[in-house]
Order: sequence, then structure tokens, then C-alpha cells
Amino acid sequence: MTDVQPILKARGLMKRYGTVVAINGSDFDLMPGEILAVIGDNGAGKSTLIKALSGAVTPDHGTIELDGKPVNFRSPDDARHAGIETVYQNLAMSPALSIADNMFLGREWRKPGIMGQVFRQMDRPRMEAFARQKLSELGLMTIQDINQAVETLSGGQRQGVAVARAAAFGSKVVILDEPTAALGVKESRRVLELIRDVRARGIPIILISHNMPHVFEVADRIHIHRLGRRLCVIRPQDYSMSDAVAFMTGAKLPEGVTEPV
Repeated sequence: MTDVQPILKARGLMKRYGTVVAINGSDFDLMPGEILAVIGDNGAGKSTLIKALSGAVTPDHGTIELDGKPVNFRSPDDARHAGIETVYQNLAMSPALSIADNMFLGREWRKPGIMGQVFRQMDRPRMEAFARQKLSELGLMTIQDINQAVETLSGGQRQGVAVARAAAFGSKVVILDEPTAALGVKESRRVLELIRDVRARGIPIILISHNMPHVFEVADRIHIHRLGRRLCVIRPQDYSMSDAVAFMTGAKLPEGVTEPV
């Protein structure tokens, strides 16, 4: 049997803010082609862990490897250039700009030749065609006009555009931070389908969520974070939602696992 190696791996991550220890020797493994949910109680350090993996925070100690090679992200741009895209809870979108403009926010394509190199003109037709293609690939062409402002879209459609943007540029890993937190039942269902569609294209996903039914529905494995480090990784088919919540809060521990000190 082939020994599959993690596509994204972290060992011994530490991050302190003064006397507060946010992550304390945290380990992490994301396997190729999987949906890995990350859950934890408030203050458990899961947000800091994800920020370290996405370049938003620089850990004080520890190592991160992408595709088996050490990486040292100093900013989210470093992580993006390495192929890690993050969809934050606030979506990081500009409501007044069009769908196409938001798809390319901060990485616009310039026209070839002198018009792009000297006059810095954007290649709008190519950007619009690319944005339309990526939305179509994820079944999001209920959005008719690629040039309509994002502020005219529903919450689910905005989340869809953000996920499509991440899938379009995230060649290695996509991180989704609470993607269904502000959505209704119908829109949440569509986002969960989108998550599966992205995974079906071979892109592994890190899903941070407090919604246990959603986690147990789509995740292949669940990373449970407690007291600044990984407590355990479980499979949804092996445990109940009540078990996961009990592990997360410290009400009980998985067999063979000791409480972090």
C-alpha cells in the first residue's frame, strides 16, 4: 500500500501574543484530495493555526511544509503565490465592483504588449471570459451578468463567487472560514455542494466551521483543536456529533489521547 504524504503539514507551531499562548506546539496534516474540517471551542487557537497556514500570521516556532517542501510564509501573498487560497468569513470582496473585478482583485491581467506593460491597461475581455468559465465550472451561472456589482447578489451568490475565486487560483489548497455562517438553509446547501465540486476537481479543502451537521456531512476527517494544539483527528463515520463536541470541550477524551498540558 502506497504511503500517501500530506500535501500541507505543520509540526510544533507556536505563537504567543505577550503572555497569551495562542497555539502551543500544534501539528497539522492535510491529505491530498480530502475535505478536512477544523473544529474547536472559542479560544482553542484554531483561527491562529489557520492564519499561520495561510500566511496571515508568522509562527514563533515550528515548521510548515507544502508538497513535502519547507515554506516560510511572511504574508498571505506568499501563501497565494504558493497555491493556497483562503476565503475569509467576511469574503474580502468589494461590493461596488463587478463579479469579474472581484474575481481578479489584486491580481488583474494586463493587456499584452505596450498597452499593458506601459499604460497598464487591464485585459477586461480575457478576465471576464475567465471569470464566466470558472463560475460555469461550479454551476454558478444563475449569475447572468458577469459585470453586475457584487452588492446586488444574494449572500449565497457572494459566497459562491468567493469560492469560485479561491478554486480558480488555489492550485494546491483552498481554506474556507465559516462559509455557511451567515446563510440560510437553501444557500448553505448550495455552498456545501460547491465545496464537494471543488474537492471533485482534486483540490483539498480545509473547512473551519462551528456547524456540526455540515462538518459531519462533507468532511472526510475532522481535526479537533483544543488548548492551542491538535487533540486528535477523527473520521465522521467513527464518532457522533456529540462525541466531537465532548472532545472539543474537554467533557471526554478519545481513547488513547491525553489532555494537553
